[in-house]
Order: sequence, then structure tokens, then C-alpha cells
Amino acid sequence: MSSLLRAQTFGASSGLINSSGILYNARHGKIYVVDSNHGGIVIVAANRPIKRLHTGSGPVSIAVNEHTDRVYVANSGDKSITVMDGSTDTIIATGPTAARPYAIAVDELTDKIFVSNTFSDMLTIMDGKTSAVSNLKAGSADAILVDATRGKVYLLGYESNSLTVLDEATNTLSKLPAGAMHLWGIAEVGSTLYVAHLQDASVAAINVETHAIQSIATGSMPCALAVNEPRHELYVANYAGASISIIDIRTRKVVATVNVGGHPQSVAVDATKKLLYVADALEGSVSIIDLSSHRIVEKRQINGWPYALSVDRQTRQVFAATIGSTPYAELTIH
Repeated sequence: MSSLLRAQTFGASSGLINSSGILYNARHGKIYVVDSNHGGIVIVAANRPIKRLHTGSGPVSIAVNEHTDRVYVANSGDKSITVMDGSTDTIIATGPTAARPYAIAVDELTDKIFVSNTFSDMLTIMDGKTSAVSNLKAGSADAILVDATRGKVYLLGYESNSLTVLDEATNTLSKLPAGAMHLWGIAEVGSTLYVAHLQDASVAAINVETHAIQSIATGSMPCALAVNEPRHELYVANYAGASISIIDIRTRKVVATVNVGGHPQSVAVDATKKLLYVADALEGSVSIIDLSSHRIVEKRQINGWPYALSVDRQTRQVFAATIGSTPYAELTIH
């Protein structure tokens, strides 16, 4: 388990944090963010009052199925999954997890919800139609990525040099080599998985069909990834390298390195505005990078310590999940 990104202490606040602690729901134009201090989530939508909903103790991550209009919250303290109606923001079901849940992801085609559990090798699977829960021994996972097109679920564990792959059709498990130990960030473009090697200063480009691996050198301790498909670019936050590596996913080469200082921990892209947002929890800042010039245009100090980011694709506003006195901060972008 990586203490860098999974559990941190800032001031008087501590606990589990997850990059899915904040999420945008395009169907309703809502931002959901966990509020661990108050056992629930905050719901923010343009021109509507802010809502707060109690989901359970220690909420840590959120997933959305926009096809079924359901929102799922993993509550680490309650060892539970809360199911919400995305239209009314009301709780309609709750299911147990095998242990303290951490990462959560949804397959919108099969309507299944996958939840990893801390200090446990059990994967909790919820049926979206019935809310029935089952558990599968699949190994500890720090991140989950669902490939609905191929019917595969990729489980990434920090203390491993491979990904565990769940075939949804057969409910069987296999291993996909990742090229090095200490895996963290994960993203997918077409048939290629990109996996950050936290302690190897590289990102692996893995062909999920052939299992061929290509290593792409980055800055020190790459920890978060974001994809910009219109620009054919992958952005890598280098935690110890104080920089962002910009990779052309067509050539799989670094085309630019942007020094942001501090310890960049999370990235989010606004392809429409051609901006990249970089959160630094230790500095309490968000850097804004112009993707046309590959330069920082602004660095803002915010209230709290930002550990995850999300962009409202309707208003183009940027939200940061934070540890501190408030669960989130909103950045107005002109």
C-alpha cells in the first residue's frame, strides 16, 4: 500500500483518499465530492443549491452509471456501498463490502459495480439491477479500470508487477505483466493500457491484446495520468519530479516537460479550453497549464489540500476534492 496517495495527514485531518473522491455526472451536470468529516457527499450543480447527503462513515470514492442513472459511494468506515438515484439525489439501497472499501468502478454495459477493499484480497461485486453483493478473491487493488467493450476489469495493486484481469463473461482471473513493481496511475486508450511505475520513473504502454510492453521515461515518481484524446496526449504527474510529462500517444514519446514545482499529485484536462489542471496537496495549490504553449499560466492557492480534480463540462468550472475544513474548492476559470 502506498502511503503517498492512499492515506495522508494534513493538519487535523487524516484518512483514506482516492482519485475518485470527486466525480462529474454529465447526465445531470453535477459534481459529487466525498465529505468524510460529515459522513456523506456534497452535490454541486450550476444554478442550483448545494446539497449534502449522508451516505455512511468514511466515504472515500464515487462511481456513476449514467445509463441507469445510479450513483455509488464506497463508505470505508461503514464497510458499505450506498446506491443513489442520480435524478433525485436520494438513497435507494445499501450493500455490504468484504472489508473497508477503497476503489470503485462501474461497467455500464453489464451494470456491475466493482469495489476493492483495503488490507483484503476480496473484490466486492454489486449487481446494479438488484443491489445484491458477492465477493471474489482477486487480490488487493489500489485502482480499478473497467473496459466495458472487452468485458474486462483491470485491478491495479501497488505491491505488484502485474495487473489482475477479471473476465466478466467467465468470472475468471488472469495476470497481465506491467513491466515493473509499484504501480499507481492507470488509463486506457483503445487497446493500450498506460500504467505509471511510481518508483521507476516511467509509464508502461501495454497492449491488452498482445501483452507487448513499451516503457516511456518520465519524471521521478509518476503517480497520476490523464488522457486528452483530441490532442493525442497523455499527461503524467511526477510527484517527486515536480513536473508534468506530456506524451504523444501516437509516437509514445515525451514531447514536453512542464515544471510545476512542489509535488503534483492529480491532473484533470479540459480539452475544450485546452487547459490542464494540476493539484498539489502538500502546497495547497492548483496549477493551470496552457496546452498550446505548454506553459503555466497561473498557480492558485486554495482553501484546503487538493488531492483530486474534476471539470464541469457544461460550465467549464474546475473543482478540487480537498482535505481540510471544507471537502472541496471551486476554481472559476475565465
